[in-house]
Amino acid sequence: MLTFEHTTLGQRVLFGSGKAAENLAAETARLGARRVMVIASDLEAEMARTVAADIDVALWHHEVVMHVPLEVADRARAAATEAGIDLVVCVGGGSTTGLAKAVAMTTGIPIVAVPTTYAGSEATNVWGLTEAARKTTGIDDKVLPVTVIYDAQLTLSLPVDMSVASGLNGMAHCVDSLWGPRADPINAALAAEGIRALAAGLPAIATDPSELGGREQALYGAYLAAVSFASAGSGMHHKICHVLGGTFNLPHAQTHATVLPYVLAFNAPHAPQAEARMAAAFGAPTALEGLQALRATLDAPKALADYGFTAGGIPEAVQVALPAIPANNPRPVTEANVTALLEAALTGADPATVSDEALEGAAR
Repeated sequence: MLTFEHTTLGQRVLFGSGKAAENLAAETARLGARRVMVIASDLEAEMARTVAADIDVALWHHEVVMHVPLEVADRARAAATEAGIDLVVCVGGGSTTGLAKAVAMTTGIPIVAVPTTYAGSEATNVWGLTEAARKTTGIDDKVLPVTVIYDAQLTLSLPVDMSVASGLNGMAHCVDSLWGPRADPINAALAAEGIRALAAGLPAIATDPSELGGREQALYGAYLAAVSFASAGSGMHHKICHVLGGTFNLPHAQTHATVLPYVLAFNAPHAPQAEARMAAAFGAPTALEGLQALRATLDAPKALADYGFTAGGIPEAVQVALPAIPANNPRPVTEANVTALLEAALTGADPATVSDEALEGAAR
């Protein structure tokens, strides 16, 4: 019998290339906002000013830091309160959206998110803050942006390598959604369509970065990935990557892109229905073959060592990650097999080395 419980988060989505400024002005008016704060990094400040050209901005805030350190969040919160802000607009990637969420979490100020990457944070009620080298995440409906404005033209300046890493971060949301703690048939369907769209869009971006069709497919896929992830919850992949990011300050998108095939190889044999759904979405005999073929086409990130992680960090990463991995993970996790997974990801070894058979053979 088909029995499940599903929650769909309430959010308005406006999708249209070249329409970001028009849509933002309309949303600002619809929400009746009079004191708008725009959050954008220094690198994206010029783009943000173009997006916000048709609204009155009371406060510009450009201090954006990866993994949202608590002290950075506190400064943004104080600035919003002092300026009497009644709407936060964030223009940028996951770090920018994360900072807007940190403001919303303590102030209740609504967010309009204008993403410029495929991170997907804009479509979830998940927040993340880093303090004392530990990244903490949680769920709070106050941090869910009331509106997301997608405009593929805003992603044209995202270099191919970052587009690939960011898109594979979105793909990781899809994969985790198929065995997350609240996985259900609805978010599984969304995740599968997200995989299909990302697998179609990312190679198109790599082939012609200036062509909007691929970028629109990637944005669409990233949105579906995030919606499914918000429903299903954070699985093994994200728990490991949050430790690598928060504790070792590894770059967010590249870390997710690197670790993904190892978690897929680790779990897929223990989740045959999820594996079959993913394989079909990739149009491949197996999910891992589909992902690896895509990664080869994209020249995707390969090894955590390329981003500063070392073997010396593995014991601490395992210690912190192991208790956070959900109890419903398809394959039981142990200190030994999570260590083996990180050892493989460190060097970019064949993901097959983390399978049951390979680890049992190594133990013998």
